[in-house]
Amino acid sequence: MTEATAIPPQYLSIDNLWKAFGDFLALKDISLNINEREFICFLGPSGCGKTTLLRAIAGLDLPTKGSVIQADKDVTNLPPSERDFGIVFQSYALFPNLTIESNIAFGLENTGRSKPEIKSRVAELLELVGLPEQGKKYPAQLSGGQQQRIALARAIATNPGLLLLDEPLSALDAKVRVHLRHEIKELQRQLGVTTVMVTHDQEEALAMADRIVVMNHGVIEQIGTPTEIYRHPANLFVADFIGEMNQISANAGSKEAIEIGGRTLKCEAHSFAAGERIVAAIRPEDVIPHGDGARSPGAPDEITTQENAFQVVVGEMEYLGSFWRCRLRHETFGKEELIADFSINAVRRLELAEGKSMVIELPQNRLMAFAPREGS
Repeated sequence: MTEATAIPPQYLSIDNLWKAFGDFLALKDISLNINEREFICFLGPSGCGKTTLLRAIAGLDLPTKGSVIQADKDVTNLPPSERDFGIVFQSYALFPNLTIESNIAFGLENTGRSKPEIKSRVAELLELVGLPEQGKKYPAQLSGGQQQRIALARAIATNPGLLLLDEPLSALDAKVRVHLRHEIKELQRQLGVTTVMVTHDQEEALAMADRIVVMNHGVIEQIGTPTEIYRHPANLFVADFIGEMNQISANAGSKEAIEIGGRTLKCEAHSFAAGERIVAAIRPEDVIPHGDGARSPGAPDEITTQENAFQVVVGEMEYLGSFWRCRLRHETFGKEELIADFSINAVRRLELAEGKSMVIELPQNRLMAFAPREGS
């Protein structure tokens, strides 16, 4: 393996970690390895355990059992002051009575550096986060996005080996959030610091992470790159939580087939027994549109297959700027509607309108089969 393609060494190892608050288990047997310079996102709904896991890494909540190894050092039971990390909270946690310069310098003053060294480092950090002229101001004089940059500068001031971000962008408006997530990712790449971020925003995780850890009810549901998580979800929870997903009641057929409403469709390979109750799933953007009358729905051609072609009726159409979201009806789906996202060009080319018939294709390599979720 060449140096260019070598995998970075492992930096953080979490092994069989449990955390209980009384009778409530917040974390259940969590194991995870994070590589040096990697950007990891803990993603999941509120109460899934992602912040508790971050706090266990930081030493703010000591685990009930299990271990945390950072840079080959067991830090499981060490207090935060003896760990090598910087942290940024959702609330920024800046000192309101201190200037921006003093806020950034706060962590540097106990490192034995001289005042000129601290002043130089603060100026360097202000330049790094793009706020070189703001040093004399107080936090209340800055916008939310600017305060978050200062919190980030303070967190990296001592050159920590690990950067922890606890929903750092959730308090910002959408446009600032999109801009700042790009800046944080670029800064992380520039510094090469191993970073763990907690978020409940799937778009944020997909845009920023090298790998995503999807959590639910205190356990890890899946670990993978954004592409793996989005394109190959491990189960129905991940498929449903990440992006939009059509879910249709179905039964398993052969290894690469499912049955919906008496019709057999080709799908991705699955391991369910024939006749077993399942959920068929496909993302709205994966539904392929074809013009009405292009062929009879049962006639195969080079574009589509006989099994996966449907003549549908367009129901409600919703304009979402860069695409149209359409609800499609077909007797095979019963009362359920299939949601499809079509480009503006496709809608214009096919002259789609509510009530119009069209042919769609559900491509085999995008139609997935999952076990139903408990209680469904």
